[in-house]
Amino acid sequence: MKKIKFIIVDDERLSREELKRALNDYEDFILLGEAENADDAKDLIEVNMPDLIFLDIQMPEKSGFDLLESLNNVPLVLFTTAYNQFAVQAFEVNALDYLMKPIREERFLQAIEKIRNAIRLKSSSNDSLTNDRKIFIKDGEKRFFIQLHEIYLIESLENYTRLYFQDKKALQRRSLRQWEEMLDENIFFRINRTEIVNINYIQEVKKTVGSGLEIKLKTGELLKVSNRQSVKFKNSNEI
Repeated sequence: MKKIKFIIVDDERLSREELKRALNDYEDFILLGEAENADDAKDLIEVNMPDLIFLDIQMPEKSGFDLLESLNNVPLVLFTTAYNQFAVQAFEVNALDYLMKPIREERFLQAIEKIRNAIRLKSSSNDSLTNDRKIFIKDGEKRFFIQLHEIYLIESLENYTRLYFQDKKALQRRSLRQWEEMLDENIFFRINRTEIVNINYIQEVKKTVGSGLEIKLKTGELLKVSNRQSVKFKNSNEI
């Protein structure tokens, strides 16, 4: 059976201890560490790259949602909460599952099976790492888990960016440069000073006056490629 590496993030020591006791009977679950706040959890996750995090939603200073927003690569998430309204929000962002505190044994067994099934499905997937990688998006009161390949356009707005995915858009605090550094350059191409596109969403490419290009996305947008980036695009795509 595949080992499932996990981290517990909860500001309450007793809650962390309760989870550890509950997981002691499951030999396929391997504890990598625990954290009582979002900043320490971020460091643990980035260093250890767990398969799963048990995540408290309401914590001092930064919430569980704030933690997820700060990660470039989000593991599977199982929320733990003492508040029903957060349980609803957990499902709105398509979390794997949630557990209400105090944790009931029967409900915990159901969550364990969900985790195992999700890990098996992920292991057997033929998707590349880039396509399978998830990020957490928060825009005001709206929250989403999305896979990177769902993003088709990123637009710069000074120190912010606007993401376009599915039929939605969301404002993010990451800069265009930060997105460029974390995305796969074989899939995401910076077409000019203010826009990055997912090349899998390109429907048509037209040459314009001079050495420039204009691209049409499958979603309908018409976008200009700068002269400099047009040369790069032509060389990489044999146009």
